[in-house]
Amino acid sequence: MEKDFSLVPKVEDKEEYDYRNEKSVEMMKKVSSMAAKMVAVSLSQYLLQVISMVMAGHLDELSLSGVAIATSLTNVTGFSLLLGLAGALETLCGQAFGAEQFRKLGSYTYCSVICLLLLCFPISLLWVFMDKLLELFHEDLLISQLACRYSIWLIPALFGYAVLQSITHYFQSQGLVLPLLLSSLGALCFHIPFCWPLVYKLRFGIVGAALSTGFSYWLNVLE
Repeated sequence: MEKDFSLVPKVEDKEEYDYRNEKSVEMMKKVSSMAAKMVAVSLSQYLLQVISMVMAGHLDELSLSGVAIATSLTNVTGFSLLLGLAGALETLCGQAFGAEQFRKLGSYTYCSVICLLLLCFPISLLWVFMDKLLELFHEDLLISQLACRYSIWLIPALFGYAVLQSITHYFQSQGLVLPLLLSSLGALCFHIPFCWPLVYKLRFGIVGAALSTGFSYWLNVLE
């Protein structure tokens, strides 16, 4: 029988085991904190469109129908598309940051902004003819026209969203989540009192709801 064999762990092994457990717990707390903040960031950005739709929905049922359809289609054909394409930036910037190639961080981000902005032009063209697209699916004429009108005035928000997603993934790849959280919450707090007077006080209707979304996205970018 070997003399070194023992059922009781050595002191050094126990200390190393405790050290690894502490590191694992610390890493889990760090990841959970970052994930919770990013959930709040994504939710704040998404709520901008929801709030605009709710504001417009209080005008009348026809406006609610038009804005709801426009919001669904613009998300599928524009915002979700930009969000998915910008996801590649997180991988590239994460690799560059890990390899300490900090110049590539800026290069990747600039390329992402340019590519997404160029993509916004054909998407905007599709939104301009949104009513024709809806008529192909035998949608009501008035609802189609309102959805098209809302989509056209939502085009500035599309360009702001393209820049915003590039900046978001740029900061996220470096673990700088707190600035994203503060800017997103700030834009959300600005959007609520800004959308209300545009829709009701100035009587812009659904146009005011769309414009307020664009203003809030660009405010988030500038913050």
